[in-house]
Formats: sequence, C-alpha cells, structure tokens
Amino acid sequence: MTGVRPATLRVGVLGAARINSSAIIAPAGRIEGIEIAAIAARDPHRARSFAAEHRIAQVHADYESLLADDRIDAVYVPLPAALHGRWTLAAIRAGKHVLCEKPFTANAPEAEQVAAAAASTDTVVMEAYHSFHHPLRRRLQEIVGGGMLGRIHSAKASFCVPIPPGRDIRWDLDLGGGGLLDVGYYPLRMLRDLLGSDPSVDAVEARSRGGIDRVMRAVLRFEGNVRAEVVSSIWSRRLFASVLAVHGSEGRLRVSSPYHPQMGSVVRVDRGGIRTREGTTRRATYDYQLEAFRDAVRGHAPVLTGAPEAVAQMRVIDELYTAAGLEPRRPLQA
Repeated sequence: MTGVRPATLRVGVLGAARINSSAIIAPAGRIEGIEIAAIAARDPHRARSFAAEHRIAQVHADYESLLADDRIDAVYVPLPAALHGRWTLAAIRAGKHVLCEKPFTANAPEAEQVAAAAASTDTVVMEAYHSFHHPLRRRLQEIVGGGMLGRIHSAKASFCVPIPPGRDIRWDLDLGGGGLLDVGYYPLRMLRDLLGSDPSVDAVEARSRGGIDRVMRAVLRFEGNVRAEVVSSIWSRRLFASVLAVHGSEGRLRVSSPYHPQMGSVVRVDRGGIRTREGTTRRATYDYQLEAFRDAVRGHAPVLTGAPEAVAQMRVIDELYTAAGLEPRRPLQA
C-alpha cells in the first residue's frame, strides 16, 4: 500500500482495547473519508463482539492476517505499550500507514528503531498524542511563546487519576505499565512542547510497587533556566488532578483539563492586575487527530506528531526512570 493516497482511508484496528471507542470508532463516524474496515484481537471472540457492536465488516483471525489484507490502507495500534514497537514495525513492513497510541514504544532505543524504519518508507507513521492537535495547544503556545507572560521562569504540569492496583495493564510491568508512560506522558510532553526544548533532570522521586511507578515527581530544567515540575500518579492520596501552570515575569497562566480540553478546559491569565478567563471548543481531541492523520496520508498536511518527536519524548522518559532508580520499560518479545 506504500504511496497510496486513498479518497476513503480504510483502517484496520489491532486489538479490541477500551480506548478504541473514543479514540478511533466515534471519531471515524464523525469525520469524512475514514472507514473502520477490519479488526483483529488476541481473543477472537472479543474481536467478533467488538465488530458486531460497532458494525465493522471484517474480523481477522490475528494481527498478521489483518496486516496482509490489501484492502486495508492504515492501522491503528491501541495495544499495551510493550507491543507498540513490534506491531508498528510489522505494519510499516506491510506497507500500511500507522496511527500508534502513545507512548510510541516501550523505550527510546526501540523508538529509534521504529523511527529509522519509518524514515525509510513513504508510509505515514504518527504517534497518537491527541492533545497536540486541539486548538487549545496552539492557544497556549501563543500565550507562552508570544511574550504575554514575559520571561518564563517556572511551570508545573500534573496529571493524576485513580487506577487501583489490580488487573489493569498499567499495573503489568511486562506490558509497559506505570504512570509515567500513561498519564505522565501528557504533562511531560506538554511542557516540552510549550517550553521548546529538551530538559535536563534536576531531581526525580518515584513511589513504586513491583517496579510500577504509581507516583512520580520530577524537577526539570529547560533552556533559559526555566524550572518545571511534572507530577503523575495512578494511585495516590491525590486522586485526581489535571492542570498546567506557567509563571513569567509579567504574568501567570493556569489551565484546567489541558490534556483533554473536550472535558471543559478553562484558560486563566493574570497579567498586570488584570485577570482573563477563556474557554475552548469541546470538540474532541481525537477528532482533530484523526483528521490530521487522514490529511497526512492524503499528502495534504505534514505529520505533526511523528517518529522524531516521539523519540525525543522517549529519551526523556528513559532518563526519568533511570534517575528514579527504575528500569526503562522493555519491549515484550514475541
């Protein structure tokens, strides 16, 4: 399928993950030029049930047969993090365009391997970091990068959700579990995007269980001596937090729900004694992301969350795990 720019993008889904409904199925129903044409899952019964519920015409017996289907133009990879690299590489070799859930891979060396494979072909390989595609991200860049706050000196981004220890894949080390690769991905990536450089690690503390970071707090240093704190948690006394704060010499910014603005983000700016408050569209980040993927495949737009950006993110993640005394995650071998 390399080089094909179809009018209707026929997408196959690898896995019957819970995120499918909000991240790919519902957006495809709202966006022109996308068809969810096939699915395969480790559990064939689950794949058939999912296909029947969402009116997906083709159920493949396994991932390999889906990738071999010439009728499929692209694949969506919502598998556990430890499997992302393996099946993204397989999809690239099969000539499919790829939208892979974040994190792009289990660790930085694997991300570099996938990036090299992506660079050797003209298939589109995009990481599904959906927050990037929403207009809120561009608005925040205008505020932070446009001088409204003056010289930026500090920032803090937090994402904490309650995921009790148990059978959830985020508590499975072999599958790439842990808070940093899941909820922690968002605040780290948002700070990197807004502050415009890769940071050094000043300090990091993790509270872990069986090698799984349930809480991580890190202090990063960005270009211009900007101090930034990242907090992620999947199980702590602070059950829920989703917030971004940026402080400058002329003002400060605070954003609620910065990673999923469809939930009702509010942007507050205090500057020169004047406080402003603005909302943003509640259109789903996933809709914008799927449109961006479709347009990149058609050749109408660049790949905005591609492999090079994912490699840079994974390098920082690996550095944080190492500094916290935890091992970077490993790919799950076949």
